[in-house]
Amino acid sequence: MLADNKWKKVQELVATATREELIWINGYLAGVIGNELPAPAIGKPAVSKITIAYGTETGNSKRLASTFASEAKSKGITPKLVSLDQYRLNDLQKEEYFFAIISTQGDGEPPATAKKFYDHIHNNGFKVDKLKYGVLALGDTSYPLFCKAGEDVDVQLQKLGGERVFDLAKCDVDYESEAKGWINGVLSKLAGTTAPALAPGIAPKKSAGKQVFTGTILTNINLNDRGSNKETYHIEISAPEIQYQPGDSLGLIPHNDQKIVAAILQELNTDGEAACHYKDSSLSLKELLTKKLNIAHLPARVVNKYADLVKQEIPTTDISLLEIVRIYSLPKDFDLQELVNILEPIAPRLYSIASSMEAHPDEIHITVSRNKFSVNGEWKYGLCSDFLSCQPVGTSFEFYIHPNNRFRLPAADKDIIMVGPGTGIAPFRSFLAERDATGASGKNWLFFGEQHFASDFLYQTELQNWYETGVLSKVNLAFSRDQQEKIYVQHKMLANGAELFKWLETGATMYICGAKDPMSTDVENALLQIIQVHGDKNEADAAEYVEKLKEEDRLLLDVY
Repeated sequence: MLADNKWKKVQELVATATREELIWINGYLAGVIGNELPAPAIGKPAVSKITIAYGTETGNSKRLASTFASEAKSKGITPKLVSLDQYRLNDLQKEEYFFAIISTQGDGEPPATAKKFYDHIHNNGFKVDKLKYGVLALGDTSYPLFCKAGEDVDVQLQKLGGERVFDLAKCDVDYESEAKGWINGVLSKLAGTTAPALAPGIAPKKSAGKQVFTGTILTNINLNDRGSNKETYHIEISAPEIQYQPGDSLGLIPHNDQKIVAAILQELNTDGEAACHYKDSSLSLKELLTKKLNIAHLPARVVNKYADLVKQEIPTTDISLLEIVRIYSLPKDFDLQELVNILEPIAPRLYSIASSMEAHPDEIHITVSRNKFSVNGEWKYGLCSDFLSCQPVGTSFEFYIHPNNRFRLPAADKDIIMVGPGTGIAPFRSFLAERDATGASGKNWLFFGEQHFASDFLYQTELQNWYETGVLSKVNLAFSRDQQEKIYVQHKMLANGAELFKWLETGATMYICGAKDPMSTDVENALLQIIQVHGDKNEADAAEYVEKLKEEDRLLLDVY
């Protein structure tokens, strides 16, 4: 069919092409044969400039946005790549082509870096009649409001008069393939061509979702000593052949208290054994209430749906399923499937992994603070921390690994500064164990803080051993309640500001882990002061220095 010289060229092309290029060639040729595609365009694409803005918490949106920008350049399109926290909000009305890649956090909220932009488009009555846009949303289907922040941005831009030039894509945790398809589709649209068809027999790759493992608790001990105001548990879990890296987290869905479930079933006048439909499965009501459905703190949207079911006014308040069915009873002949339909899944919880595969083979360690709080004078505990802290040795439970590519160790010869008060110490225990086991030559500096030295010095013996053996080059401790004036990790940073700045100047990477508010804010403010004082910079230059550290992945946060 082909002359020898042409056949040779085809063979050479096939041998050197990637799988994606072969798929594109197949689609292109199919279009040519069917007269569906024009000859390859020569010259400039239909669109010359675009803005790619990203809102990210863990770095995934930023990475995809960078890939998008790189692909756009290769197509002859000039991209402006910008984080939404750096985006000039007034520029939106001037934009012609604007593409947002945004993740969803917590209860359907935008990431902190996108909050100003999100509020701006929702609270200001302007128009963007010239805007042509598209949104790529990242999320986790385990959460009730999957990709809600991206959905909101997509809808709101249209309400403001924008033209959606490419449909919203909602990506789960295994987002790579779908996100790449969205990017390729957008670029084909901008180039004025048809996106190439897939070769016959090749289906788009679907998200595989999270891989769930089962582990058995080997150790569960309270790290706090007598007299402490806290309970912090070190939990070791069997994990044969499970892969993870320092910086990753363990994710799980906790079970509800069986006594509370039994009380709910009693209020509903059922034994809970009848099957109910849930997603793509059929489970007993008892099992759903125990393992799948959130019954602890009902969000306002669920309370409103319940009010519709019972046809009563229910005030907005913090209420559990047990409380609401007791106060606002369902009719005796009520179909319990309708109740299941309005309830939302238990949101997964993430715990920073406190172990290293190199130092703790076939195990995963986590550090869990049992959350205790008062409601109307009654002490209650956080669902997941209570679930984990009360599990005896030998108990098995399901979990998954949540990768955190934005919280990784640098090269073995690079220095690191770790700021981790409270349970923020967890990933740094992993870092130190890894660097000890692998013989990394980089220096390691730890800032750790808690309430009392005598009762709250988490992992004290291990940290002392690492210091004595030289793994820990420098340690600064802040026990806030051991003196009249409270002392926190940021105060220790300021006291060692000259040396800390010198470490940064010589290439060290700085990590912050722990409570977002106020700890991480206070630590970053202390860092800005250190840079101003010891770097001889004004406020604006110090802020720019910090931003550069973040851009270079040398200031990394894992806060909650």
